[in-house]
Amino acid sequence: MLILLPPSEGKTPPRRGRSLDLGTLSFPELTSLRESLVGTVARLSSEPDAARLLEVNPNLVGDIERNTRLRTAPTATASHVYTGVLYQALDVDSLDAASKRRANRWVVVVSALFGALRLGDRVPAYRVNMCSTLPGVGYLSHEWRQKLPEALDAAARPRELVVDCRSSTYAAVWRPTGERAERWVHVTVPGASHMAKHTRGLVTRELVQAEAPRTPHALAERLSERFEVELTPPARAGRPWQLATTPRA
Repeated sequence: MLILLPPSEGKTPPRRGRSLDLGTLSFPELTSLRESLVGTVARLSSEPDAARLLEVNPNLVGDIERNTRLRTAPTATASHVYTGVLYQALDVDSLDAASKRRANRWVVVVSALFGALRLGDRVPAYRVNMCSTLPGVGYLSHEWRQKLPEALDAAARPRELVVDCRSSTYAAVWRPTGERAERWVHVTVPGASHMAKHTRGLVTRELVQAEAPRTPHALAERLSERFEVELTPPARAGRPWQLATTPRA
């Protein structure tokens, strides 16, 4: 099974740890673009009008300044750097050993700076907008749409489920095709964004605590023990199943 997550806007800067080594990250076929982006983002973040160049909130002064030290700042695993609502609900540290291994094996985080990460990959805290157009790089989501299929097509084996918990911004940079699309399930959550993130974290936590279901129907049955679920078939070939999910009271 492949579980796709968005990154977290909330990130905790590591206080100690070795600096970034792009060569150790999962999906080495993305290294060249990562190298380019890390250098570009660090350089742009030192400019007086960095917020405009990066297309991020100008109030995030500390985050922008931190970008200037991407190559030298301490790193931690992605599961500890990403600390927003979804990752609080997932709570990797409290999982048992077998569940942690599944999480590290199944979960892929789609990132504006690094493309795709496993939870055990070591990264610094950063602030990059997937929708930005970076000078010298171009439209960032377009760049990743060119590179991610090579990496994620290999990660999503044709007969396994792809459980998609990404927001629309991150879902746009890679979509399963062919056989992979037949077992592609998009997890939707009615209601506010905060609740959607929290529920997707709970769904991910539930899934990594046992062996992987093999079909969309088996996935819905599995989650129905803890969630109200409604599974809707794809509207047409090449589109995902839709799994509406709400935690049981």
